Amino acid sequence: MFDFVHRRKRVVQVIMVIATLPFLFWGIESYRNTGNEDYIAIVSGEKIHRQEFDQALRVQQETMRETMGDSFNVNMLDDPGVRISVLESLIQQRLLDREAVRIGLTVLDSQMVEIIQDISVFKQDGKFSKKLYKELLSNQGMDVLMFESRVRQDMKRQQVVDGYTKYGFISDTVAKNIIRLSEEKREISRVQIQPEQFLSLIKPSNDAIKSYYDSHQTEFRQPEQVQVEYLVLSVDDLAKKVQVNADETKIYFEKHKAEFGQIEERQASHILLSAPTTASDADKAKARSEAEKLLSQIKQAPESFAELAKQYSQDPGSADKGGDLGFFGRGAMVKAFEDEIFQMEEDEVRGPIQTEFGFHILKLSAVKAAEEVNFDEIKDQVKEKLRKQKSSKEFGEKAEEFRNTVFEQSDSLQPAADAFGLPIQKSGWISREDGKPPYFTNGKLLQAMFSEDSIKDKRNSEAIEITPDTLISARVIGHRLAAMRSIDLVREEITKIVARQQATDQAEKEGREKLERLQKGEKNVVEWGPSQLVSRNDPQGLDNEILRSIFKDRPDKLPAYTGITNPQGDFSLIRISDVIEAIAPDEDKIKVFSRQLQQLYAQEELSSYLAAIKQRSDVTIMRERIENKQ
Repeated sequence: MFDFVHRRKRVVQVIMVIATLPFLFWGIESYRNTGNEDYIAIVSGEKIHRQEFDQALRVQQETMRETMGDSFNVNMLDDPGVRISVLESLIQQRLLDREAVRIGLTVLDSQMVEIIQDISVFKQDGKFSKKLYKELLSNQGMDVLMFESRVRQDMKRQQVVDGYTKYGFISDTVAKNIIRLSEEKREISRVQIQPEQFLSLIKPSNDAIKSYYDSHQTEFRQPEQVQVEYLVLSVDDLAKKVQVNADETKIYFEKHKAEFGQIEERQASHILLSAPTTASDADKAKARSEAEKLLSQIKQAPESFAELAKQYSQDPGSADKGGDLGFFGRGAMVKAFEDEIFQMEEDEVRGPIQTEFGFHILKLSAVKAAEEVNFDEIKDQVKEKLRKQKSSKEFGEKAEEFRNTVFEQSDSLQPAADAFGLPIQKSGWISREDGKPPYFTNGKLLQAMFSEDSIKDKRNSEAIEITPDTLISARVIGHRLAAMRSIDLVREEITKIVARQQATDQAEKEGREKLERLQKGEKNVVEWGPSQLVSRNDPQGLDNEILRSIFKDRPDKLPAYTGITNPQGDFSLIRISDVIEAIAPDEDKIKVFSRQLQQLYAQEELSSYLAAIKQRSDVTIMRERIENKQ
């Protein structure tokens, strides 16, 4: 169906992950031999087992580590969003497998052989080695048939995906029109008519208050609530009791000077020619070629960097600033990008540098050298850090004992309070939905407090880890069932709400009346604010609804007037004084923008396609099994 041999780079990358990361591979048989209940999702009758999910998490971990460098933290994989995302990828693989079968896709043996023989780890002296191939697979616990089966399956999936990502088309006319619309500017002035102008004049009637109460019953339902007493064992509290002498502090400082000084920071600018990992080889080659041409231009006229960045960079966050990324230290950028920047001399330009986003031309603008600090200036900070370290060790020793005490003597917190010298604290009334910081927003703690064991038997909750250095145990001392609050209790609250609504209505009414007068040609209706130029690309802080109102129609004559009520209740009257056409884009800009649109369009098409096949498939996810079980 599609010519894979000539567009095989993505497949080769996938296979190289399999072939070069032995600790990530478990083997297909290990999935089949897993216990019947050890699965986390079912896709049209096919189970996704936990070992497969764990393997995918390890792959994600290595990807994040490579991308983020020193800023990567393994605890990021505990985030439910990350874990769900990894599972969704596995589900998509299953759905793509089924689609490949449904539409009858095949992969020729010759195509598969050519891809495998092109993988560098299977080559010796630049040529494919059958012996090395078998040895590497054997070291992974795989045989040739198993590996080639996976390669063939990956190729089929890629055929399905490429049908949506490789053949999208956006005409130059569409790209040109979008550029024109996004860069067109309008000169405007505004005046705000605010509800606050009318609030003092409004006194809601009893009927209006009762009407609001009757029609918003759920807003005034008091949820189930508990009041608790609780103990907190934390590193911070233990640190207050830790003694640190002057000699210890000085010795620590001498050993850890780098922790307290100013790290080296660099200011850099870049021009990005977009070529993400999903781009074809041809698109990547084209982006590299364009980057090389730009680099040649810059080397001939280094002062042109900022202007060329504004014109050609496809990084929306920095292009308008001439490519400027500001100052940053190590660990803030993608590794390949960062490694290059921290090798450069001031005012040096390099490129093209390839990252997962495309090809970059880099310029180093300034360097803030690392600075050492004087001990006397920061000795209190050093002392506090040393206290924290000592208390962290003490916390680790006491944590298990604290857990055992609140569990074994569960009818009171007093024994634990006495044993650890902790004060018993008391909360206000807490519901499941609106617990107060710093502790009662933790889902696991709230679940424990509202459990039957806590409410009926008044037992201590288990010691729950709110953060890695804070444990808390709570005991319910009061309980309120959900109930409707009477109108008398909420009258003042409703009065404010209704008054605000009526003031907003009054502001809009006055704004509409003034807008109508302006549109009829009356002068001096309002005193306008300062003029400003806005565009869809540069909204000058205006929200989307106001911007949409300004650009909704092309005015027949100027000045033109429009108005809109924003979500805060203010009515914005707007005068459009001038329309400034966008400069006609050159062919290079049209082509670059057209390619960006094509990528966005293709991605949307693929996402819609995957959503559609998922909707018509039977997919069951065991969400409780995705949690990170320590």
